[in-house]
Amino acid sequence: MKRMHIHVGVKNLKESISFYSKMFARAPTIEKTDYAKWQLEDPKINFAISARGAAEGLNHLGIQVEDATELSDMKSRLDTLQAELVEEEGTACCYAKSDKYWVNDPSGIPWETFHTLDSIPVFNETPASSAEASACCVPTGVSSVATVSIGSISKKSNSCS
Repeated sequence: MKRMHIHVGVKNLKESISFYSKMFARAPTIEKTDYAKWQLEDPKINFAISARGAAEGLNHLGIQVEDATELSDMKSRLDTLQAELVEEEGTACCYAKSDKYWVNDPSGIPWETFHTLDSIPVFNETPASSAEASACCVPTGVSSVATVSIGSISKKSNSCS
């Protein structure tokens, strides 16, 4: 079974955890000083936020699979796309060790397809002192846009623009 994955960069982690905990009617499944994740069953989603210096807004979308066979099936689908595929095996990101495939959609939004192998005690393998350590784990060269910002919604507006 596959699970939708959404990762959003936030300015204020504590405020965002409070907001999303109320929205989802539960506390995060994982909570760190710079990251939180809700592994929800209703809706079936892996929703993550982080405050690591990346731009605010949508960071990437993804599909989490349960095993290596499902990941292989997803790779076969991705191979048919007109997109550059980046493969990561046993990579460390977001407090997890995973096998992953990355592509950009036609609008430049990075999509991650992954199978989580284990949890780990660090956000990623990049030293905290590195400038790269502040961002999420979207590989360089995959994302043609660093972050897709979600525009503010006016309370008085009824349009979808």
